[in-house]
Formats: sequence, C-alpha cells, structure tokens
Amino acid sequence: MGKRKNTAFFCQECGFETSKWVGRCQGCGAWNTMVEEPVQKEPAAKAGGLSLGLSTGQAAMPIGEVELEEAPRFSTGSEEFDRVVGFGLLPGSLTIIVGDPGVGKSSLTLKVCANIARQFGKVLYVTGEESPKQVKMRADRLGAIEEQLFILSETNLDIIQQQAEKLNPALLVIDSIQTVFKADIQSAPGSISQVRECAVQLLRLAKTRATAVILIGHVLKDGTLAGPRALEHIVDTVLYFEGERNAQYRVLRAIKNRFGSTSEIGLFAMRNEGLIDVPDASKIFLSERPLDVPGSVVIPTMEGTRPLLVEIQALVSSAPFAPPRRTSDSVDIKRIQLLLAVLEKRVGIMIGSSDVFVKVAGGIKVDEPAMDLALAVALVSSYRNCNTSSGTVVIGEVGLAGEVRAITQIERRIREAERMGFDRVILPKGNLKGLAIKPLIQLVGVETVVECLDIALH
Repeated sequence: MGKRKNTAFFCQECGFETSKWVGRCQGCGAWNTMVEEPVQKEPAAKAGGLSLGLSTGQAAMPIGEVELEEAPRFSTGSEEFDRVVGFGLLPGSLTIIVGDPGVGKSSLTLKVCANIARQFGKVLYVTGEESPKQVKMRADRLGAIEEQLFILSETNLDIIQQQAEKLNPALLVIDSIQTVFKADIQSAPGSISQVRECAVQLLRLAKTRATAVILIGHVLKDGTLAGPRALEHIVDTVLYFEGERNAQYRVLRAIKNRFGSTSEIGLFAMRNEGLIDVPDASKIFLSERPLDVPGSVVIPTMEGTRPLLVEIQALVSSAPFAPPRRTSDSVDIKRIQLLLAVLEKRVGIMIGSSDVFVKVAGGIKVDEPAMDLALAVALVSSYRNCNTSSGTVVIGEVGLAGEVRAITQIERRIREAERMGFDRVILPKGNLKGLAIKPLIQLVGVETVVECLDIALH
C-alpha cells in the first residue's frame, strides 16, 4: 500500500482548504483557483493554532479597567498619504499597499521611507525583486537618500526578522510580500501557505516590537489582491493604489483601516521627481473641462471629508447592433441601467435602445447615490444634443418614482462649488430646509427629475 501524501488543495483567492481538487472554490466561489500544496505539520507545542496567535500572558480584566494610551503617529511627509491612513502611520501597525504593476507603489513607499527616516530614525526597506543598486538609482531620482534609510535585498523571512531585530527600525517595508518565503514551508513563494504564514510572522514582529510594517502586494487582472484574500483579514490597513500606468494621476484609497476612516482618498500626480501630492483635486479634475458641450455635467461628490468637483461625461448614440451597449469604467453599470429605466418610465425619454457610454474625467471612480441626478442630466443632454450651463453643478439622489431625494453633507458640497467659481447649484428641495449656510451662489431646489431637466437643459 502506497504512502499517503501530506498534501491538500488550497484556494489562492480565499485560502479555503479541501482534500481533493474541485473546479469551483466552496469558500469564495472562484473558478480554477485550487492549487495542491504540502500540508505543514505543526509541532505539539503549536497545536491549537497557537503558532498563529499573539500570546500576551495577561489575565482577563473588565473592559473599564483597560488603560488607553494614545500612541504618537509617524507623519509620512505626505499629507495625502497621511489623510488616507488616518493622519500618520501608527507604531505596531501592519499595512499593505496593493496595485497594478507600474502604478507607482514602490516609488510612493520609498519616499515615505525617506521622510520617516529623516524625522523618526532608522527605516529598513527590504526588496525581494530588485538589487540595492536599482533601489539606489530610484532613490537618487526621487531625492530619497537618507543616512537612516537601510536597504536589504533578501527574500528569506528568517534573515529579514534577524535584521529587523538588530536594527529595531521605526518602519519596516517588504517589497513585495509575494517574494518572501519561510524555509520550513515547502510550497513556493507567493503561494497561500507562504504568504499567509509570512504575514502572520510580520504581524507578530509589528505588535511585539512596536514597529510599523508596510507590505507591498500585487493585484490580479480583476483587481483583487494577488494570493489569498485571507491576507486582507490579517493586516490592519489595506490600501489600493489606483490609476493607469500611462495616466498622470493616481488615487490611494483605503479599503480597510482599523485606525481610521475608509472613505478618504489621496490624490497624487506622477512627475519626473516621482509622485507628488495634489492638494486641490477639484482644480485638477476640472482644468481641461470643455464648456457648453452636450453630455457634460459637474457634480460635487464627497470622498470622506473632502468635497471634490468632478465632471461626468455621457455619450448617447444610435445602436448599430443589438443589444445596445452600456460602457463605463468610472460608474457602476447597474446605476446607469437603473437611471435609463427611470428616464423611460417616468420622464418618457426612450433612451434605452441607444448605446450609452459614461466616463468621469480624470479617471476617478464615483459610487454614491448623490450622483444620480447629474448622471441623468448628462444622459438626456447627450441624447437631445443640448448642453447645460457651464456655471451649474447638479447634485441629488434619484428614486424609482422619479423623485429627487435629499443627500448628506450638502453644505460642504455647496462651499466647494462656490470656491471653484460656479454660480448655480441644482439640488434636492429637501436639502434647502434647515440649510446652515448662506452661500453667495444661486440654489435651485427640485423635487422630480422632470423639473430638474427643465431647469438644467436649454
């Protein structure tokens, strides 16, 4: 009788384990993600998952007796980065930055390392994909040469931990987590077993030594974190770095943050000297806006506590093929389909048989109900080939009955529109009641989509 193999099949998306191969993961539903890997036998001392825990040896206590200590945060030297992570990195935190290849993850992180090394002491930058000379060349270009910034080209986690314990840095960066491995795990680097165990070891290092740790990860074609999704549950903060490789602007967005908000974004511009902060995002997004063009509407959207004025562009054309196309990389397709149905049923505009293309200028993605009214106006504007006033912004949520519903944070949106020189805001009538400010620009309240279209289009 042959000896039984000590292997199992693991989903490379969520980490689900099964004894035999299946086409579809029972944990997350992904197809063709099961990979056979060796099963690691834990020593008796590590039984019960103790090897994956962080034992403190403390006894249970009433929650009211827990003493709170406000730990000082590390300012990264970038206001945009600090805004996203919660106004600075927290000592002992584990953060992962993921994004497409070439989007600028390493460049952004290297500048953060230099700024922290200049202010707070030693920083260890571990590269598993480049040589120290390559990192030095990038640092020269970015102006990130600091005496307290140490470079280590290594992929063995045991050696990395030894160097980290020796230097005791304020910040440790791993570029990237998919290249790091533990020698006592037989699977290849980047596999579910390696990535998960390495992340747990680095989490233990961060918590026990009060060292801030940043991991850099890759994403798959569908935009999900390469390797296991279980990694997102291990770390404290998950940051997605978005933007096309050839585009000028990049957006840093928090998907998970145990120490701050997940609704903030950071905006960066790619220059010869690397990524630089863009503090006035509205001015950037509207700098190339065409005036008095059908299908173009400006909306004051909110990203966390920051109001942004962005331009929604819609193009409605005859459909040469059936069924008609719905295309957008900035707005949810389901939202477009819903508004098209409302326009046909409640307004009487038979637009559903046409091809519809929607884009938010600047590459930013907008996903809030407050954009409904502006998107409806843009669609009808393009369909009728008539434009809105260049000094008008439109904001409001649209219901299935064609009504316009009130939205949140209306005062900040109005102030941003006023600051950028607009002279009229079309908004839900319900927001006019109890308005806490008296703006200098004209406010026009509407109750239905039909009423808004009559006012906005001319």
